[in-house]
Amino acid sequence: MAAAQGVTSPSVIGGAMIVAGTAVGAGMFTLPVVGAGMWFSYSVLMLLVAWFCMMMAGLYLLEVNLHYKAGVNFDSLTKTILGNFWRTVSGVSIAFLMYVLTYAYVSGGGSVVNHSLQAIGLSLPQGWAGLVFAGVLATIVIIGTKHVGRISTIMLGGMLITFFMATGNLLLDVEPAKLWMPNGDPHYSLYILGALPVGLASFGFQQVVPSLVKYYDKSASHVLKAILIGTVLALVIYICWMMVTMGHIARSEFSHIIALGGNMGALIEGMSKVVSSAWLSNLLTLFANLAVASSFLGVSLALFDFIADLFGFDDSWSGRIKSGLVTFVPPTVLGIFLPNGFIMAIGFAALAGAISVVIIPCLMAIKVRKLNPDSHSFRVPGGSGLLGVVFLYGIAVMVCHLLNMAGLLPMFG
Repeated sequence: MAAAQGVTSPSVIGGAMIVAGTAVGAGMFTLPVVGAGMWFSYSVLMLLVAWFCMMMAGLYLLEVNLHYKAGVNFDSLTKTILGNFWRTVSGVSIAFLMYVLTYAYVSGGGSVVNHSLQAIGLSLPQGWAGLVFAGVLATIVIIGTKHVGRISTIMLGGMLITFFMATGNLLLDVEPAKLWMPNGDPHYSLYILGALPVGLASFGFQQVVPSLVKYYDKSASHVLKAILIGTVLALVIYICWMMVTMGHIARSEFSHIIALGGNMGALIEGMSKVVSSAWLSNLLTLFANLAVASSFLGVSLALFDFIADLFGFDDSWSGRIKSGLVTFVPPTVLGIFLPNGFIMAIGFAALAGAISVVIIPCLMAIKVRKLNPDSHSFRVPGGSGLLGVVFLYGIAVMVCHLLNMAGLLPMFG
């Protein structure tokens, strides 16, 4: 909304940072691993498709949200527009998404902690390293939201600084031959389908759209710009990261990383062997630690609040401990007994995300357009044809993940 009565509208950049910060996290470490088969050119193509479809899904949610009160949450929108069945589907999908991401970050965090310990001559079984990682950060969440907010802000700032410092140096040393003339298997395009789910998971920001609508007092132009700038920033970060990793690690060497479960620690270890200095290696390790810790805090706090609301646990110490146990015990136990499941978990997260942040926003947009055919409110251009394309993208991601699970899609390595 334009400034009125001397009150300045919130900055678009602030909203863009919320979008980019929500989308970019530890999941980016899966991109080079799942992209190893199709390599750089096709990986960029896959990311462009994912960026466009996920950005449009966010805009469809914006279109829907503008027909309702600012501040109404995703759950209420789904119930009001699509009814209790789709509300239940959405709720189950989101809960599953948060649990599986929490497990993914326990798995990834354990591998990064172990890599960090090995640098100083120590070692833990990876499952127990995940337990240490989860135990420390879960304690922060249980103690209080205020502490999570402060620590997450510090971590996010540190993550951005270390990322740009590391990639800024490493981009200068990229070997073009590794990007454009990779060794190993001469086939590339056939690996795209297997990577589609990770592309979707890399642009998951749609849940913050209702908050942005409230933040900008239902100004469609401000939210639109924030989504566009934020998602483009995420896209640029991902492409730079793919250039850095694929421009330094030979394609054939990813087979070893994949054999170790594709965990973050394996990728960072692979990068550490080829970078030019110990300083850059330490910078990458610090970036990985900050990325997985900040992602874990953000997702687990949302899951913690979801569990507290679902079971009616109060905010007393006993209530918070109960919420913490239900939130953290299942994914942490899974992380101990299945420590190398980072890539697998991101795929399952994409399955749930396809339902909750692509398919359901498209269904809501269809319903709202039928209910308000003559509305002059913001409407995403492209008509029903583009809406159908985005909807089918969500379906395609679900199908590809199920085919991956069944072993029917070719896997690199």
